[in-house]
Amino acid sequence: MPDPTPKRQAYTIMAIGQAGRLQYEAILLAGSLRLTNPDFPGELIICEPQPGPRWKADPRMSPAAREALEGLGARIQPFENREFGQSYPHGNKIEALPSLPDRPFLFLDTDTLITGDLGRLRFDFATPSASMRREGTWPRLELYGPGYGAIWKSLYDKFGLDYPSSLDLSQPDEYWQRYLYFNAGWFFHENPRRFGARFLTYARAILETPPPELVLQEMNPWLDQVALPLVIHSFEGGRPGPELAGLDGDVTCHYRTLPLLYARESDRVVEVLETVAEDKPLRRILREYEPIKTMVYQNRGKRARALFDRGDLPRREQVIRNTLKREGLWLR
Repeated sequence: MPDPTPKRQAYTIMAIGQAGRLQYEAILLAGSLRLTNPDFPGELIICEPQPGPRWKADPRMSPAAREALEGLGARIQPFENREFGQSYPHGNKIEALPSLPDRPFLFLDTDTLITGDLGRLRFDFATPSASMRREGTWPRLELYGPGYGAIWKSLYDKFGLDYPSSLDLSQPDEYWQRYLYFNAGWFFHENPRRFGARFLTYARAILETPPPELVLQEMNPWLDQVALPLVIHSFEGGRPGPELAGLDGDVTCHYRTLPLLYARESDRVVEVLETVAEDKPLRRILREYEPIKTMVYQNRGKRARALFDRGDLPRREQVIRNTLKREGLWLR
């Protein structure tokens, strides 16, 4: 009889770590992986940009942060910035991909916690996808300018991609959700080098020779999220199916900021955060980061949590942010 328990998939989990906020978030991410998936058969790799002409200051993590990450089982992988760097840090996720081992990968934004069993997810790494936990942040339509359809079609045409097959026809014409658009908080593929090379090619081309329809559109910070659906579509990927529902669900949480985490995320997410943060060796370094010190160790996160009903949250994230700012609880 066949084994009813599916074999756990082994793959690389990739995130970016560098001096400042990201090194502390990387520690929380690594701690949450060890806490919830101690038998994860893959590898957590924290990609670290190196000093060079594209950075004004040394972007590398502190020795204490590196030691903490390695103690949690993460591998730190250096990479060079040849295209972006200080001018566009979001480009780190693009430029770091070729530094990964030649095996399937799952990229996670560093401000992510793993809260459940990764073995429940079933990836088809040959068919890439990305996070649908997004708002209609791009494009911003201008009076008398092109609409959503014309803007997105111009990009598909630029790269010789089939535009109609990317559309969600259950959504009305000229409504932003009709068009393939992801949050770049997670994405995956079977080959980091091929995916990274195409991601970089598309991003560079959009910046250097944009279609006329993009003349009024802002690319910073949206460039990665503009290029990502095109890259995914070019590899015959698309919107994630139910087998990946745990991402941005009960397996991972892309919280973005600690005030937002306390305001809107589940009790399980808060439990994982605080369990990791209470680990004594980690606590010494995590206290250096003001948002963790204030929200977790000084319990202001509980004040933020009391302001909102998780069963009836405002539809727009900006409303939550404004409330937190008004109460003096917005930290990043």
